[in-house]
Amino acid sequence: MIVYGITNCDTCRKARAALTAAGHEVSFRDIRAEPLAPGERDEFVAAFGDAILNRSSATWRGLDAEARSGAATVLLAAHPTQMKRPVIRADGGALHIGWGSATQAALLK
Repeated sequence: MIVYGITNCDTCRKARAALTAAGHEVSFRDIRAEPLAPGERDEFVAAFGDAILNRSSATWRGLDAEARSGAATVLLAAHPTQMKRPVIRADGGALHIGWGSATQAALLK
């Protein structure tokens, strides 16, 4: 299982801790240190659409209207931390976004 996020994200830390406590072998990928490859960005946007973008972040508020209207893949390439976190790739390959109740129910069995 891979958790994609940033090291100082509290939600990513909570997800990693809960998944590990539930017996999952979890690897963490800091998208700031190792940005998503173009294929990964495409895959995440295909899976989640514009929901992949964190529109409540300081980065988003700092973008001009032209940048905000760009393709999600372009925004993620320019601003990796603009990704809503965490994105979790389950052992079977299924992708989950965020650490809400639906993600927890699917992964903490």
